[in-house]
Amino acid sequence: GCGTGSPGRRPGPESLPRTFLNLLEPQFPRLNGFMCAQLPNPVLDSISIIDTPGILSGEKQRISRGYDFAAVLEWFAERVDRIILLFDAHKLDISDEFSEVIKALKNHEDKIRVVLNKADQIETQQLMRVYGALMWSLGKIINTPEVVRVYIGSFWSHPLLIPDNRKLFEAEEQDLFKDIQSLPRNACSRALLERARSAVHAYIISSLKKEMPNVFGKESKKKELVNNLGEIYQKIEREHQISPGDFPSLRKMQELLQTQDFSKFQALKPKLLDTVDDMLANDIARLMVMVRQEESLMPSQAVKGGAFEGTMNGPFGHGYGEGAGEGIDDVEWVVGKDKPTYDEIFYTLSPVNGKITGANAKKEMVKSKLPNTVLGKIWKLADVDKDGLLDDEEFALANHLIKVKLEGHELPADLPPHLIPPSKRRHE
Repeated sequence: GCGTGSPGRRPGPESLPRTFLNLLEPQFPRLNGFMCAQLPNPVLDSISIIDTPGILSGEKQRISRGYDFAAVLEWFAERVDRIILLFDAHKLDISDEFSEVIKALKNHEDKIRVVLNKADQIETQQLMRVYGALMWSLGKIINTPEVVRVYIGSFWSHPLLIPDNRKLFEAEEQDLFKDIQSLPRNACSRALLERARSAVHAYIISSLKKEMPNVFGKESKKKELVNNLGEIYQKIEREHQISPGDFPSLRKMQELLQTQDFSKFQALKPKLLDTVDDMLANDIARLMVMVRQEESLMPSQAVKGGAFEGTMNGPFGHGYGEGAGEGIDDVEWVVGKDKPTYDEIFYTLSPVNGKITGANAKKEMVKSKLPNTVLGKIWKLADVDKDGLLDDEEFALANHLIKVKLEGHELPADLPPHLIPPSKRRHE
C-alpha cells in the first residue's frame, strides 16, 4: 500500500468523513469504496492518516479499478505533508502501476519516504540484495539529486521470523517515528513556502497574457502556448532565477489552461511582485525566526501517543538500544500457576535486592522474537511500580503477557486489576 499522513491542525477524527467526502465529490463521484475509521488514539489528535488501496501487479493490473488511481493519489499528494511508500521485502515488485503512481507524485519528492517492510522475513544477505535492487529501481523513477530515505524494519506486531537485524530495525523505527513526530512542527514552515510559490503563477499567467493577440487567432495561439508551456517555464526560470521545483506540474497546468480564457488574465503588476520578493527575502526570514522561538517554548509540539511515547521508555526505548482477560474470575493470581518456571529464569538474571535491571530483563524478553514496540508495551504494563526494575512477580507478569501476545491475543491498554501482582495490590 501507499500511506500518506497529514499533520496537526487538521479537523478532528469526528469531522473527517464529512470533510474528506466534500472535498472528493467534485472530482471523484464514485465513493462507495471510501471508508473512514475513528479510533480513540491520541496519535490522531495530531495527524490524520490516509491509507490507500494496495498497488496492483501482474495480471491484476489489467482489471480496471473503475477510477483513475494515479489521479486520486496526485490529488492527495498536493494536500498532505508526508507520503510513505510501503514495500514488502520478501516480495519486492515495482509494477507498471507503481511506476505510474510514483510519476503521479512528481514535484512532491521531498514528501516521499520509503519503508522496506517485513524485512525479518529474509536473511541478511538477501536483505542487502533487495535493498540494493529497490534503490536502483527507485533511482530510475524518482528523478531527484538526493537519494530517497528508505527505512528498513518489520512494522507489525508479529514475532520477528529472523531476529538477526533487531538492532537495525530498532534504529530505523525510531528514525521513522521522529520524522512523523516532526510533521506538526514543520507544517507551518511548509505552508509558508507553498504560499510563497504562488508568485511563480503570476509570472506564468503574465507571460501567457503577453503572448495573446488582441483580435484574431486567439484560439490557435492559446493552443500553441499550452503545447509550448514547457518552453515558457524555462524562459521564466532563466529570467527570474526561479528553481524548477517551484513551478506547478506541467501536465496539470496544461490541463487547467485548456478551459481558460487567456484574454481575461491579469497583466503583471511589478509593484505587487516587488512586495512579494520583499516578503520572501525579509518577512519570511523574520517569521521563521519567530517560529523557531515558539518551538523552543512549546517542546511538546509533536505527535503523541501509541508507539511515540510511553511504551518506548525502559529497556525497549531508544536509550537502550482479549487474552489478558484469562483468570479474571479466579481467586488466585492467574500468573501464579506458571510463576515457578519464570522464577527459575529470574534467578539466572543476576537480581540485586530482589530485582533485575531492564537490560537483563531485555536479554530474556527478546527471545520471544516480538518486535520492540510490543515488548515496550509489555514492559510498561509489567513494571507496575514504575521503578525501571522488575521483581520476581513483575518478571512473571511480563512473561505472562508475552505468552498472551504469542497466542494471538491483543494486549490491554492498561493492566487489568486481576493481573496486578498480589504484593502490589496491598499498597493500594
